This record gives sequence, structure tokens and C-alpha cells, in this order.
Amino acid sequence: MDFLLLTKDAGKILGPVASLLGVIMNGIFQFTSMFGVFNIGLCIILFTLIVKLLMFPLTIKQQKSTKIMSVMNPEVQLIQKKYKGKKDQDSMMKQNAELQAVYDKYGYSATAGCLPLLIQMPILLALYRVIYNIPAYVASVKDMFMQVVTLIQAAMANNTAVGTQLTEWATSLRVMNFDLADSDKLVDLLYKFTPENWAALQQLVPSVSSEMVSQIEHMNSFLGANLAVAPGWKPSVLWIIPILAGLTQWYSTKMITKAQGNTSADDSDNPMAQSMKSMNTVMPLMSAFFCVTFPAGIGIYWIASSVLQIIQQWIVNAYMDRVDVDAMIAKNVEKMNAKRAKKGLPPTKVNSTAASVKELYKQEEARQAKLREKAQKSEALVKESTEYYNTNAKPGSLAAKAAMVQKYNEKNNKEKTSKEKTSNKK
Repeated sequence: MDFLLLTKDAGKILGPVASLLGVIMNGIFQFTSMFGVFNIGLCIILFTLIVKLLMFPLTIKQQKSTKIMSVMNPEVQLIQKKYKGKKDQDSMMKQNAELQAVYDKYGYSATAGCLPLLIQMPILLALYRVIYNIPAYVASVKDMFMQVVTLIQAAMANNTAVGTQLTEWATSLRVMNFDLADSDKLVDLLYKFTPENWAALQQLVPSVSSEMVSQIEHMNSFLGANLAVAPGWKPSVLWIIPILAGLTQWYSTKMITKAQGNTSADDSDNPMAQSMKSMNTVMPLMSAFFCVTFPAGIGIYWIASSVLQIIQQWIVNAYMDRVDVDAMIAKNVEKMNAKRAKKGLPPTKVNSTAASVKELYKQEEARQAKLREKAQKSEALVKESTEYYNTNAKPGSLAAKAAMVQKYNEKNNKEKTSKEKTSNKK
């Protein structure tokens, strides 16, 4: 995660988004400060709420796409079953053509579900970047640290031991590219300070008052947890953060999966479905694991995000229950036909989803019934023939083989005689 958040390449991609989110976070901090509340933890929760609200339209769009996918999934499964095991180019082309026909009928775009995710991904990564190092993006928070930085820089001019100790702390706290002359790097270091670090700093720089330290520690803590310090592997009350992060994400994922109503989730023949099922179990465990080693602020964000996701999903589920799927499909097809018209293509038609799926099931059941009937007839013929030719003889013996030839001739003679009688009567 450090690599993702701090490399130059990541900075070029996520920097502008992170800066915008930092402006929002700064506005929240200034708003709560008007009421005498200087707390980053509360700001993270409010910040998460605002971001969720901003991305809510994308969530609705994604849920609609998933709903349509769950409705047309039976047809998709039948096509996949039809071409199961066929890897030749001709079969693959036919399968893709039939799948595309189903997509067109429902007005579904294979990229529709991916687009919201592609838009959300930079936002989510930028969120981690902001929360991982809040003073770098939230000006109001940085100003409070800069008061201490000014006192430290003055002390370093008269006492080289201050700079030496700060460099040692930067190494132990993993502040990358630390430079004593860079005030921003000093802020990054102070943001990661533990109470023990602050106490030691006050001894080195007496001008840093207890009031300053108390104000910063209060601002940078939430329910007793230092937001810049990881819970760590040593058992402590801070372990409640990774535990809650894992549990809330698990329940949130469970709600989303249930809302999708995807019948392929239990399909052992669908590798994608099985992969998603595994991810739904593994991801909450990974969240809990990461929250042990990441700053507590990241854990607070994940918990807040999952809780808000649960509330949001309740609202989305209630909304989607009232949505007319056929009307939604008709609207999608109308949009698709408008695009097809621009390309000079003929319009696609809307079929009743229920009737369409029902008809496909009937066709498949009829086909399976015919196959079973044919198999039963073949089995009966084999059994009858075996019994006829092996009567009164040990199966596989010379006698049985001789009897088989004899009875075969007898059977043919009887059939021939029967045909001749029938012919004479006519």
C-alpha cells in the first residue's frame, strides 16, 4: 500500500483527485471547528458520508445493471451450457453471437457494470492517499502542525541533537525521503508521532508547550486511538478496529450479493461465480489483516465506509424492489436502438423477460425429455435383444453364439413369413 500511495507514478494519476478530496476534507474540518470540535476521526466519518452521497448515482446505475444481468442470467447460462467444452473457433464465435443477441434483447452493455467501478476506483485510491497522510491534503490540520514545525526549526539552529533525533525518528516511523530542511516532511513525521515521541520532543524543544501537544493529540485521536498509528500485532484494545473492519465489510458484501439475486452464485460450473464467492470470503479477512498494519485512520475509514454501505444498500434494495424490470429493460433498449440508428443498424426488439426465460426453460426441458426417452428405448432394445439371444445358454459360450445365430435366422424367417402373409392378404 505504501508503494501505491507514495510512488511518483501513483502521485501523477491520483494527485489531482486527492487534492480535490483534500479540499472537501478541509471544508469539513473548518465546519466542525466552528462548533469547537477539532477531531480528524469525526471528519473522516463525515468525509466518508459525503463521498458515499456523491457516488450514490453511480451505485444506483451499477445496481440496475446487476439487476438486469440477474434477470437475463438464465438465458446466458443456457447458452454457456450449450457450448460447454467446445473450444474451437467456430463454436466460440457462435456463442459470442448468441450472447450478444441476448444482451441486445435486454439492452444490456457488458461494460455497463464496469464503468461505475472504473470511475470509483481512482476516487477510492485517492481516499486512501488523503486519509493515510491527512496533513498533506488538509490545510487546516497542516497549519496546527506547522506551529510546532516553526519551533523545531528554530531549535535546530541552536542544537544539532534535535536534527539527529528527528532523523532517527523518521527512520523508525518510516517517513520516506525525509529531509530536515523540508517543512512538509517534518509535518509528515509529526503526524505519525506517538505520545512517547511527543514527550521526548518536549524535552528536546521546551518551547513546544503541553497545550500544543494536547491539542494535536486530541485532534489526531478517535475513541482513544491515535489515527496515525497502526494497531499492530501486540494484543490491545485497538484490535477492535480490524475486527470491526472485517465484520462490517463481510456483512456489507453479503447484503450486496443477496441484492443481486444472481442465481449463478451457486453454479459450480461457473468459474467467475466461484471466484466471486471466494473473494466475498477472502476480502473481509484481508481488510482485517491490513487494518492491523495500516494507520488506525484507514481502519476507521473502512468501518465507516462499510456501515454507510450497509445503510445505503438497504435504501437501494428498497428502491430496486419497486423498480419495474421490464420498463427498465425497455428504456435500455430504447437507448441502445438510438445508438444503433446512428450506426445505420436495425433496431432490436423487447421481449417479455418472464415469458422469454420460461420459453427457454420449456425448450430445454423438452430437449432433455427427448434425450431421456431415446436413451430408455435404446436400453430396452439392447436388453430385449440380449435376453432373446442368450436364452438357455451360458452367456459368451459357443452354445450361446450358435443359439444367437440360429435365433437370429428364426427371427428373420418369422418376420419374412409375416410380411409374405400380409402381402398375400392385400
